[in-house]
Amino acid sequence: MAIAHAASGDVIHAIALGNELRETPSHALLKGSNLELIRLIMPAGKVMKDHRVSGEVTIHCLEGVLELSTPEKTQTLQAGDLVYLAGNEPHGLKAVMDASVLLTISLTRQ
Repeated sequence: MAIAHAASGDVIHAIALGNELRETPSHALLKGSNLELIRLIMPAGKVMKDHRVSGEVTIHCLEGVLELSTPEKTQTLQAGDLVYLAGNEPHGLKAVMDASVLLTISLTRQ
């Protein structure tokens, strides 16, 4: 069964999942005409290879530990850390520990 996207005015609980992290699938929380919000689940060791998206992105680590790589540097993100990336900026992620991430993607072209 697909998880429904949030509608305008719906409350979304974007909190740490704790013991439920490994059993929770990644899913889009909402998709509007200009914005997509995704909860990404990354078990320890999982790698999202370098890629880019046309819109601006925020990566908010809700729990766990991630490594964010860009051409300039690699940064460690821990619970509560938030990073902004400009559109078309290459980046990759690696879960150092089981992690839950809130991704916000602008769907407008830069």
